[in-house]
Amino acid sequence: MMQVTRPGGKPLPVLMYHNIARAPRHLRVYRSLYVSPPSFSRQMWLLQRLGYTGLSMNAAMPWLRGERSGRIAVITLDDGYLDNLDAALPILQHFGFSATCYVVSGSIGGHNAWDAQRLGIRKPLMSATQLRRWHDGGMEVGAHTRTHPRLSQCGNDRLHDEIAGSKSDLEDCIGAPVTQFCYPYGDMDERVADLTRECGYAAATTTRRGRAMPGGDLWQLPRIQIARHHMLAHFAMRSFTGYEDRRA
Repeated sequence: MMQVTRPGGKPLPVLMYHNIARAPRHLRVYRSLYVSPPSFSRQMWLLQRLGYTGLSMNAAMPWLRGERSGRIAVITLDDGYLDNLDAALPILQHFGFSATCYVVSGSIGGHNAWDAQRLGIRKPLMSATQLRRWHDGGMEVGAHTRTHPRLSQCGNDRLHDEIAGSKSDLEDCIGAPVTQFCYPYGDMDERVADLTRECGYAAATTTRRGRAMPGGDLWQLPRIQIARHHMLAHFAMRSFTGYEDRRA
C-alpha cells in the first residue's frame, strides 16, 4: 500500500555529489563532478554550524514524506566511486552524518565504463568488500541500475532487469534491504518512475534542479548538484535559499 504523505512544509535540500577527490590535472571535461575533500569537509561543517543534520535518503524519509520537520540536508553520492569510501566516509562520520551512495551493481569493483571514454579517465569503483565497509560505517547503499543506461530508451524487459536486478544484486552484496534508487543521467519518464515504485523502492532521485518539497512525489525527487567550483557561499545559496528552486 502506498504511504500517505502530507504535502507542504519547508523545502529540503537533497545534495548530489559524485567524486570526493581533487580533479586530475589532465581532465578537460566534467571537472565539476569532483569536490575536493577539504571543500566537502567545509560544506559538512557549515551544515552542522547552521544546525542541519546530514542524512541518508532512508533516514530522511520521515521528512521527505512530510511527517517530520526540521533542519536536515540529504546527502547523496552517485555511481559508487572508491574515493567516497576513502575520503567522504571519514568526514561524514566526523560530523555524525549519514549519506546514500547510489551504486551501479554491474560495475562493482570495476570502473566508470559508461563515461570513461568520453572523460578520458577510468575512475575506480568500490568492490563488494568496500561497499560492505561503507554500509557497516553507518552509510546507505542505493541502486543506480546494473549498467548505467538511459532508462527511458530501454525496452520493458531490460528496464525491469536494470531496476529490479540492481536492487537484488546489491541486497545480496551487503545483506540488507536496498530501498533507494537514482535514475542514471536523470533520464526518466512516467513509465520508468512507475516501474521503480512497483519494484519496491521507497523513493528515487533525479537530476532535476531544486529542493524537494515534503509530501511531494517521492519517485521524482529533485536534487542540488554540488560541483568543484562552488565556493562555500555558493554552496549555502544553492542549499538554503530558493536559488535552485527558481531554476527548476
